Amino acid sequence: MAFDRRERNRIRAALEKAKRLVPLPKEPAAPANVLEVSVIDYLLDALRAETKATVVRGTERGYPDLEISLDGKYFAVDFKAARRNKAKTQTESRITLCTGNTYFRYPQLHWPNTFRPFREYAAHIEVLAIYTLNTQSTWRVDDLEFIVGQMWRFGSRQRSSTAREYVGAVLSLNDLRSEKGDFATEDEFLKFWRKYPFKIGRTVQQQLDKLLKNS
Repeated sequence: MAFDRRERNRIRAALEKAKRLVPLPKEPAAPANVLEVSVIDYLLDALRAETKATVVRGTERGYPDLEISLDGKYFAVDFKAARRNKAKTQTESRITLCTGNTYFRYPQLHWPNTFRPFREYAAHIEVLAIYTLNTQSTWRVDDLEFIVGQMWRFGSRQRSSTAREYVGAVLSLNDLRSEKGDFATEDEFLKFWRKYPFKIGRTVQQQLDKLLKNS
């Protein structure tokens, strides 16, 4: 059931008055999870209704969030949410584009929780949801902005975590909006990150050995 803005505001006011509307936690994961479910639901419905593409939703811990197949080609769509910093010039922390030591590094292998090998996609598309945290509101999210582009166009030469094997995006919001990452071409992006000295733990190595043996 869909409601227009006036009806949504009326419902929200009634819930707030009755103290039935509980604020989201302020931790980044909470707004991000709510945004992800809402946006992916919307995209799934819209793509199915307005295009001839076949659209399938991924699993919670899998990749991608949506797979689109059209005219014999496959497209991966992945969602990311990030807060603006206080100056509203960049994201508070680097967006993670992908895990660098598994699926991305070995594009010929069909890893668990994926639809198909990385290299079988015609494009890897990121849907970035950028927001300002509002600690005074129940919904926490203000000035929601969406940026859509291919993964490599957002790529930086920095990891998004010092503790995990993640490929990071550029921080500047203007660079994200203009899809101006640190790489001039997709090939340059792929070569840099596939040669990056990521660590591989014992469990991942065992999984990799099994996949390589069966490939």
